[in-house]
This record gives sequence, structure tokens and C-alpha cells, in this order.
Amino acid sequence: MTKLVLGIIVGLMVCLLAGWVWGRSGRSVIARALVTSELRGDLRGARAAVLDARVAIYNVNFGEASGHLENARSLLVRAADQLKSLGRDEELKQLQTAQASVDDAQRMAGKLDQTANSRAGDAAKAIADVLAAESAR
Repeated sequence: MTKLVLGIIVGLMVCLLAGWVWGRSGRSVIARALVTSELRGDLRGARAAVLDARVAIYNVNFGEASGHLENARSLLVRAADQLKSLGRDEELKQLQTAQASVDDAQRMAGKLDQTANSRAGDAAKAIADVLAAESAR
């Protein structure tokens, strides 16, 4: 009787362990897909914010443009963190170029300089390039 109870307990432990391993096996794939999805969302949001800033600069509304560029900057920081976690160094370099362009555009917008529009355009182009590389994966 003791052997039977011990056998049942061991069998339950083996089933429990097998279920845990099976459930754990797909989690990394799902987590990676979630990070990739969030990355794309942040990149699209940052690009939209930069394009909104360009429209605001065109309409000579530098305060609104600065707000849009600040929003783009925060989204780009999150996207850079996600690229680091995914180990995509080449795309991270492109994104850092976009961040530098956003910083320059915001600085120029603070000085009421219309050339901020071209720097914002450079940032939008760099973000679009990262999005294209991300979509190609």
C-alpha cells in the first residue's frame, strides 16, 4: 500500500513538472512578440508626433511643435530601451540619430527657427527607416 501511494505521489509530481515545463516553453516567444509589438507602436507614435511637429512649425506654432517633439522624444527613449532588450544594435544606432534630430529640432523650435522643420523631417525619415527594418523582420 505504501508503494502504491508513493508511486501516485511521484506520478503526480512528474505530471506537475511536465505541465510547468510545457507551459513555460512558449512564454519566451510570446514575450518577444509583445516587445516587438510595443516597439512598433512606439515607433509609429514617435513618427506621428514628429510629423505633427512639422505641421505645427509650418503653421508657426512653435510651442505646440515643442510639445509634439517632447512626446516623440519620450516614445523614442522607450523604443531605444526595447531595441536594446532585443539586441538590435544597428537599428538602435539609427534611432539614436533620430533622437539627436528631435533634440536639434526642439532646440531650434525654442529659438523660433524655421529650420527646425528640416531637422524634424530628418528625424521622421530616420524613424521610418527603423520601422521599415522592423517590418522586414
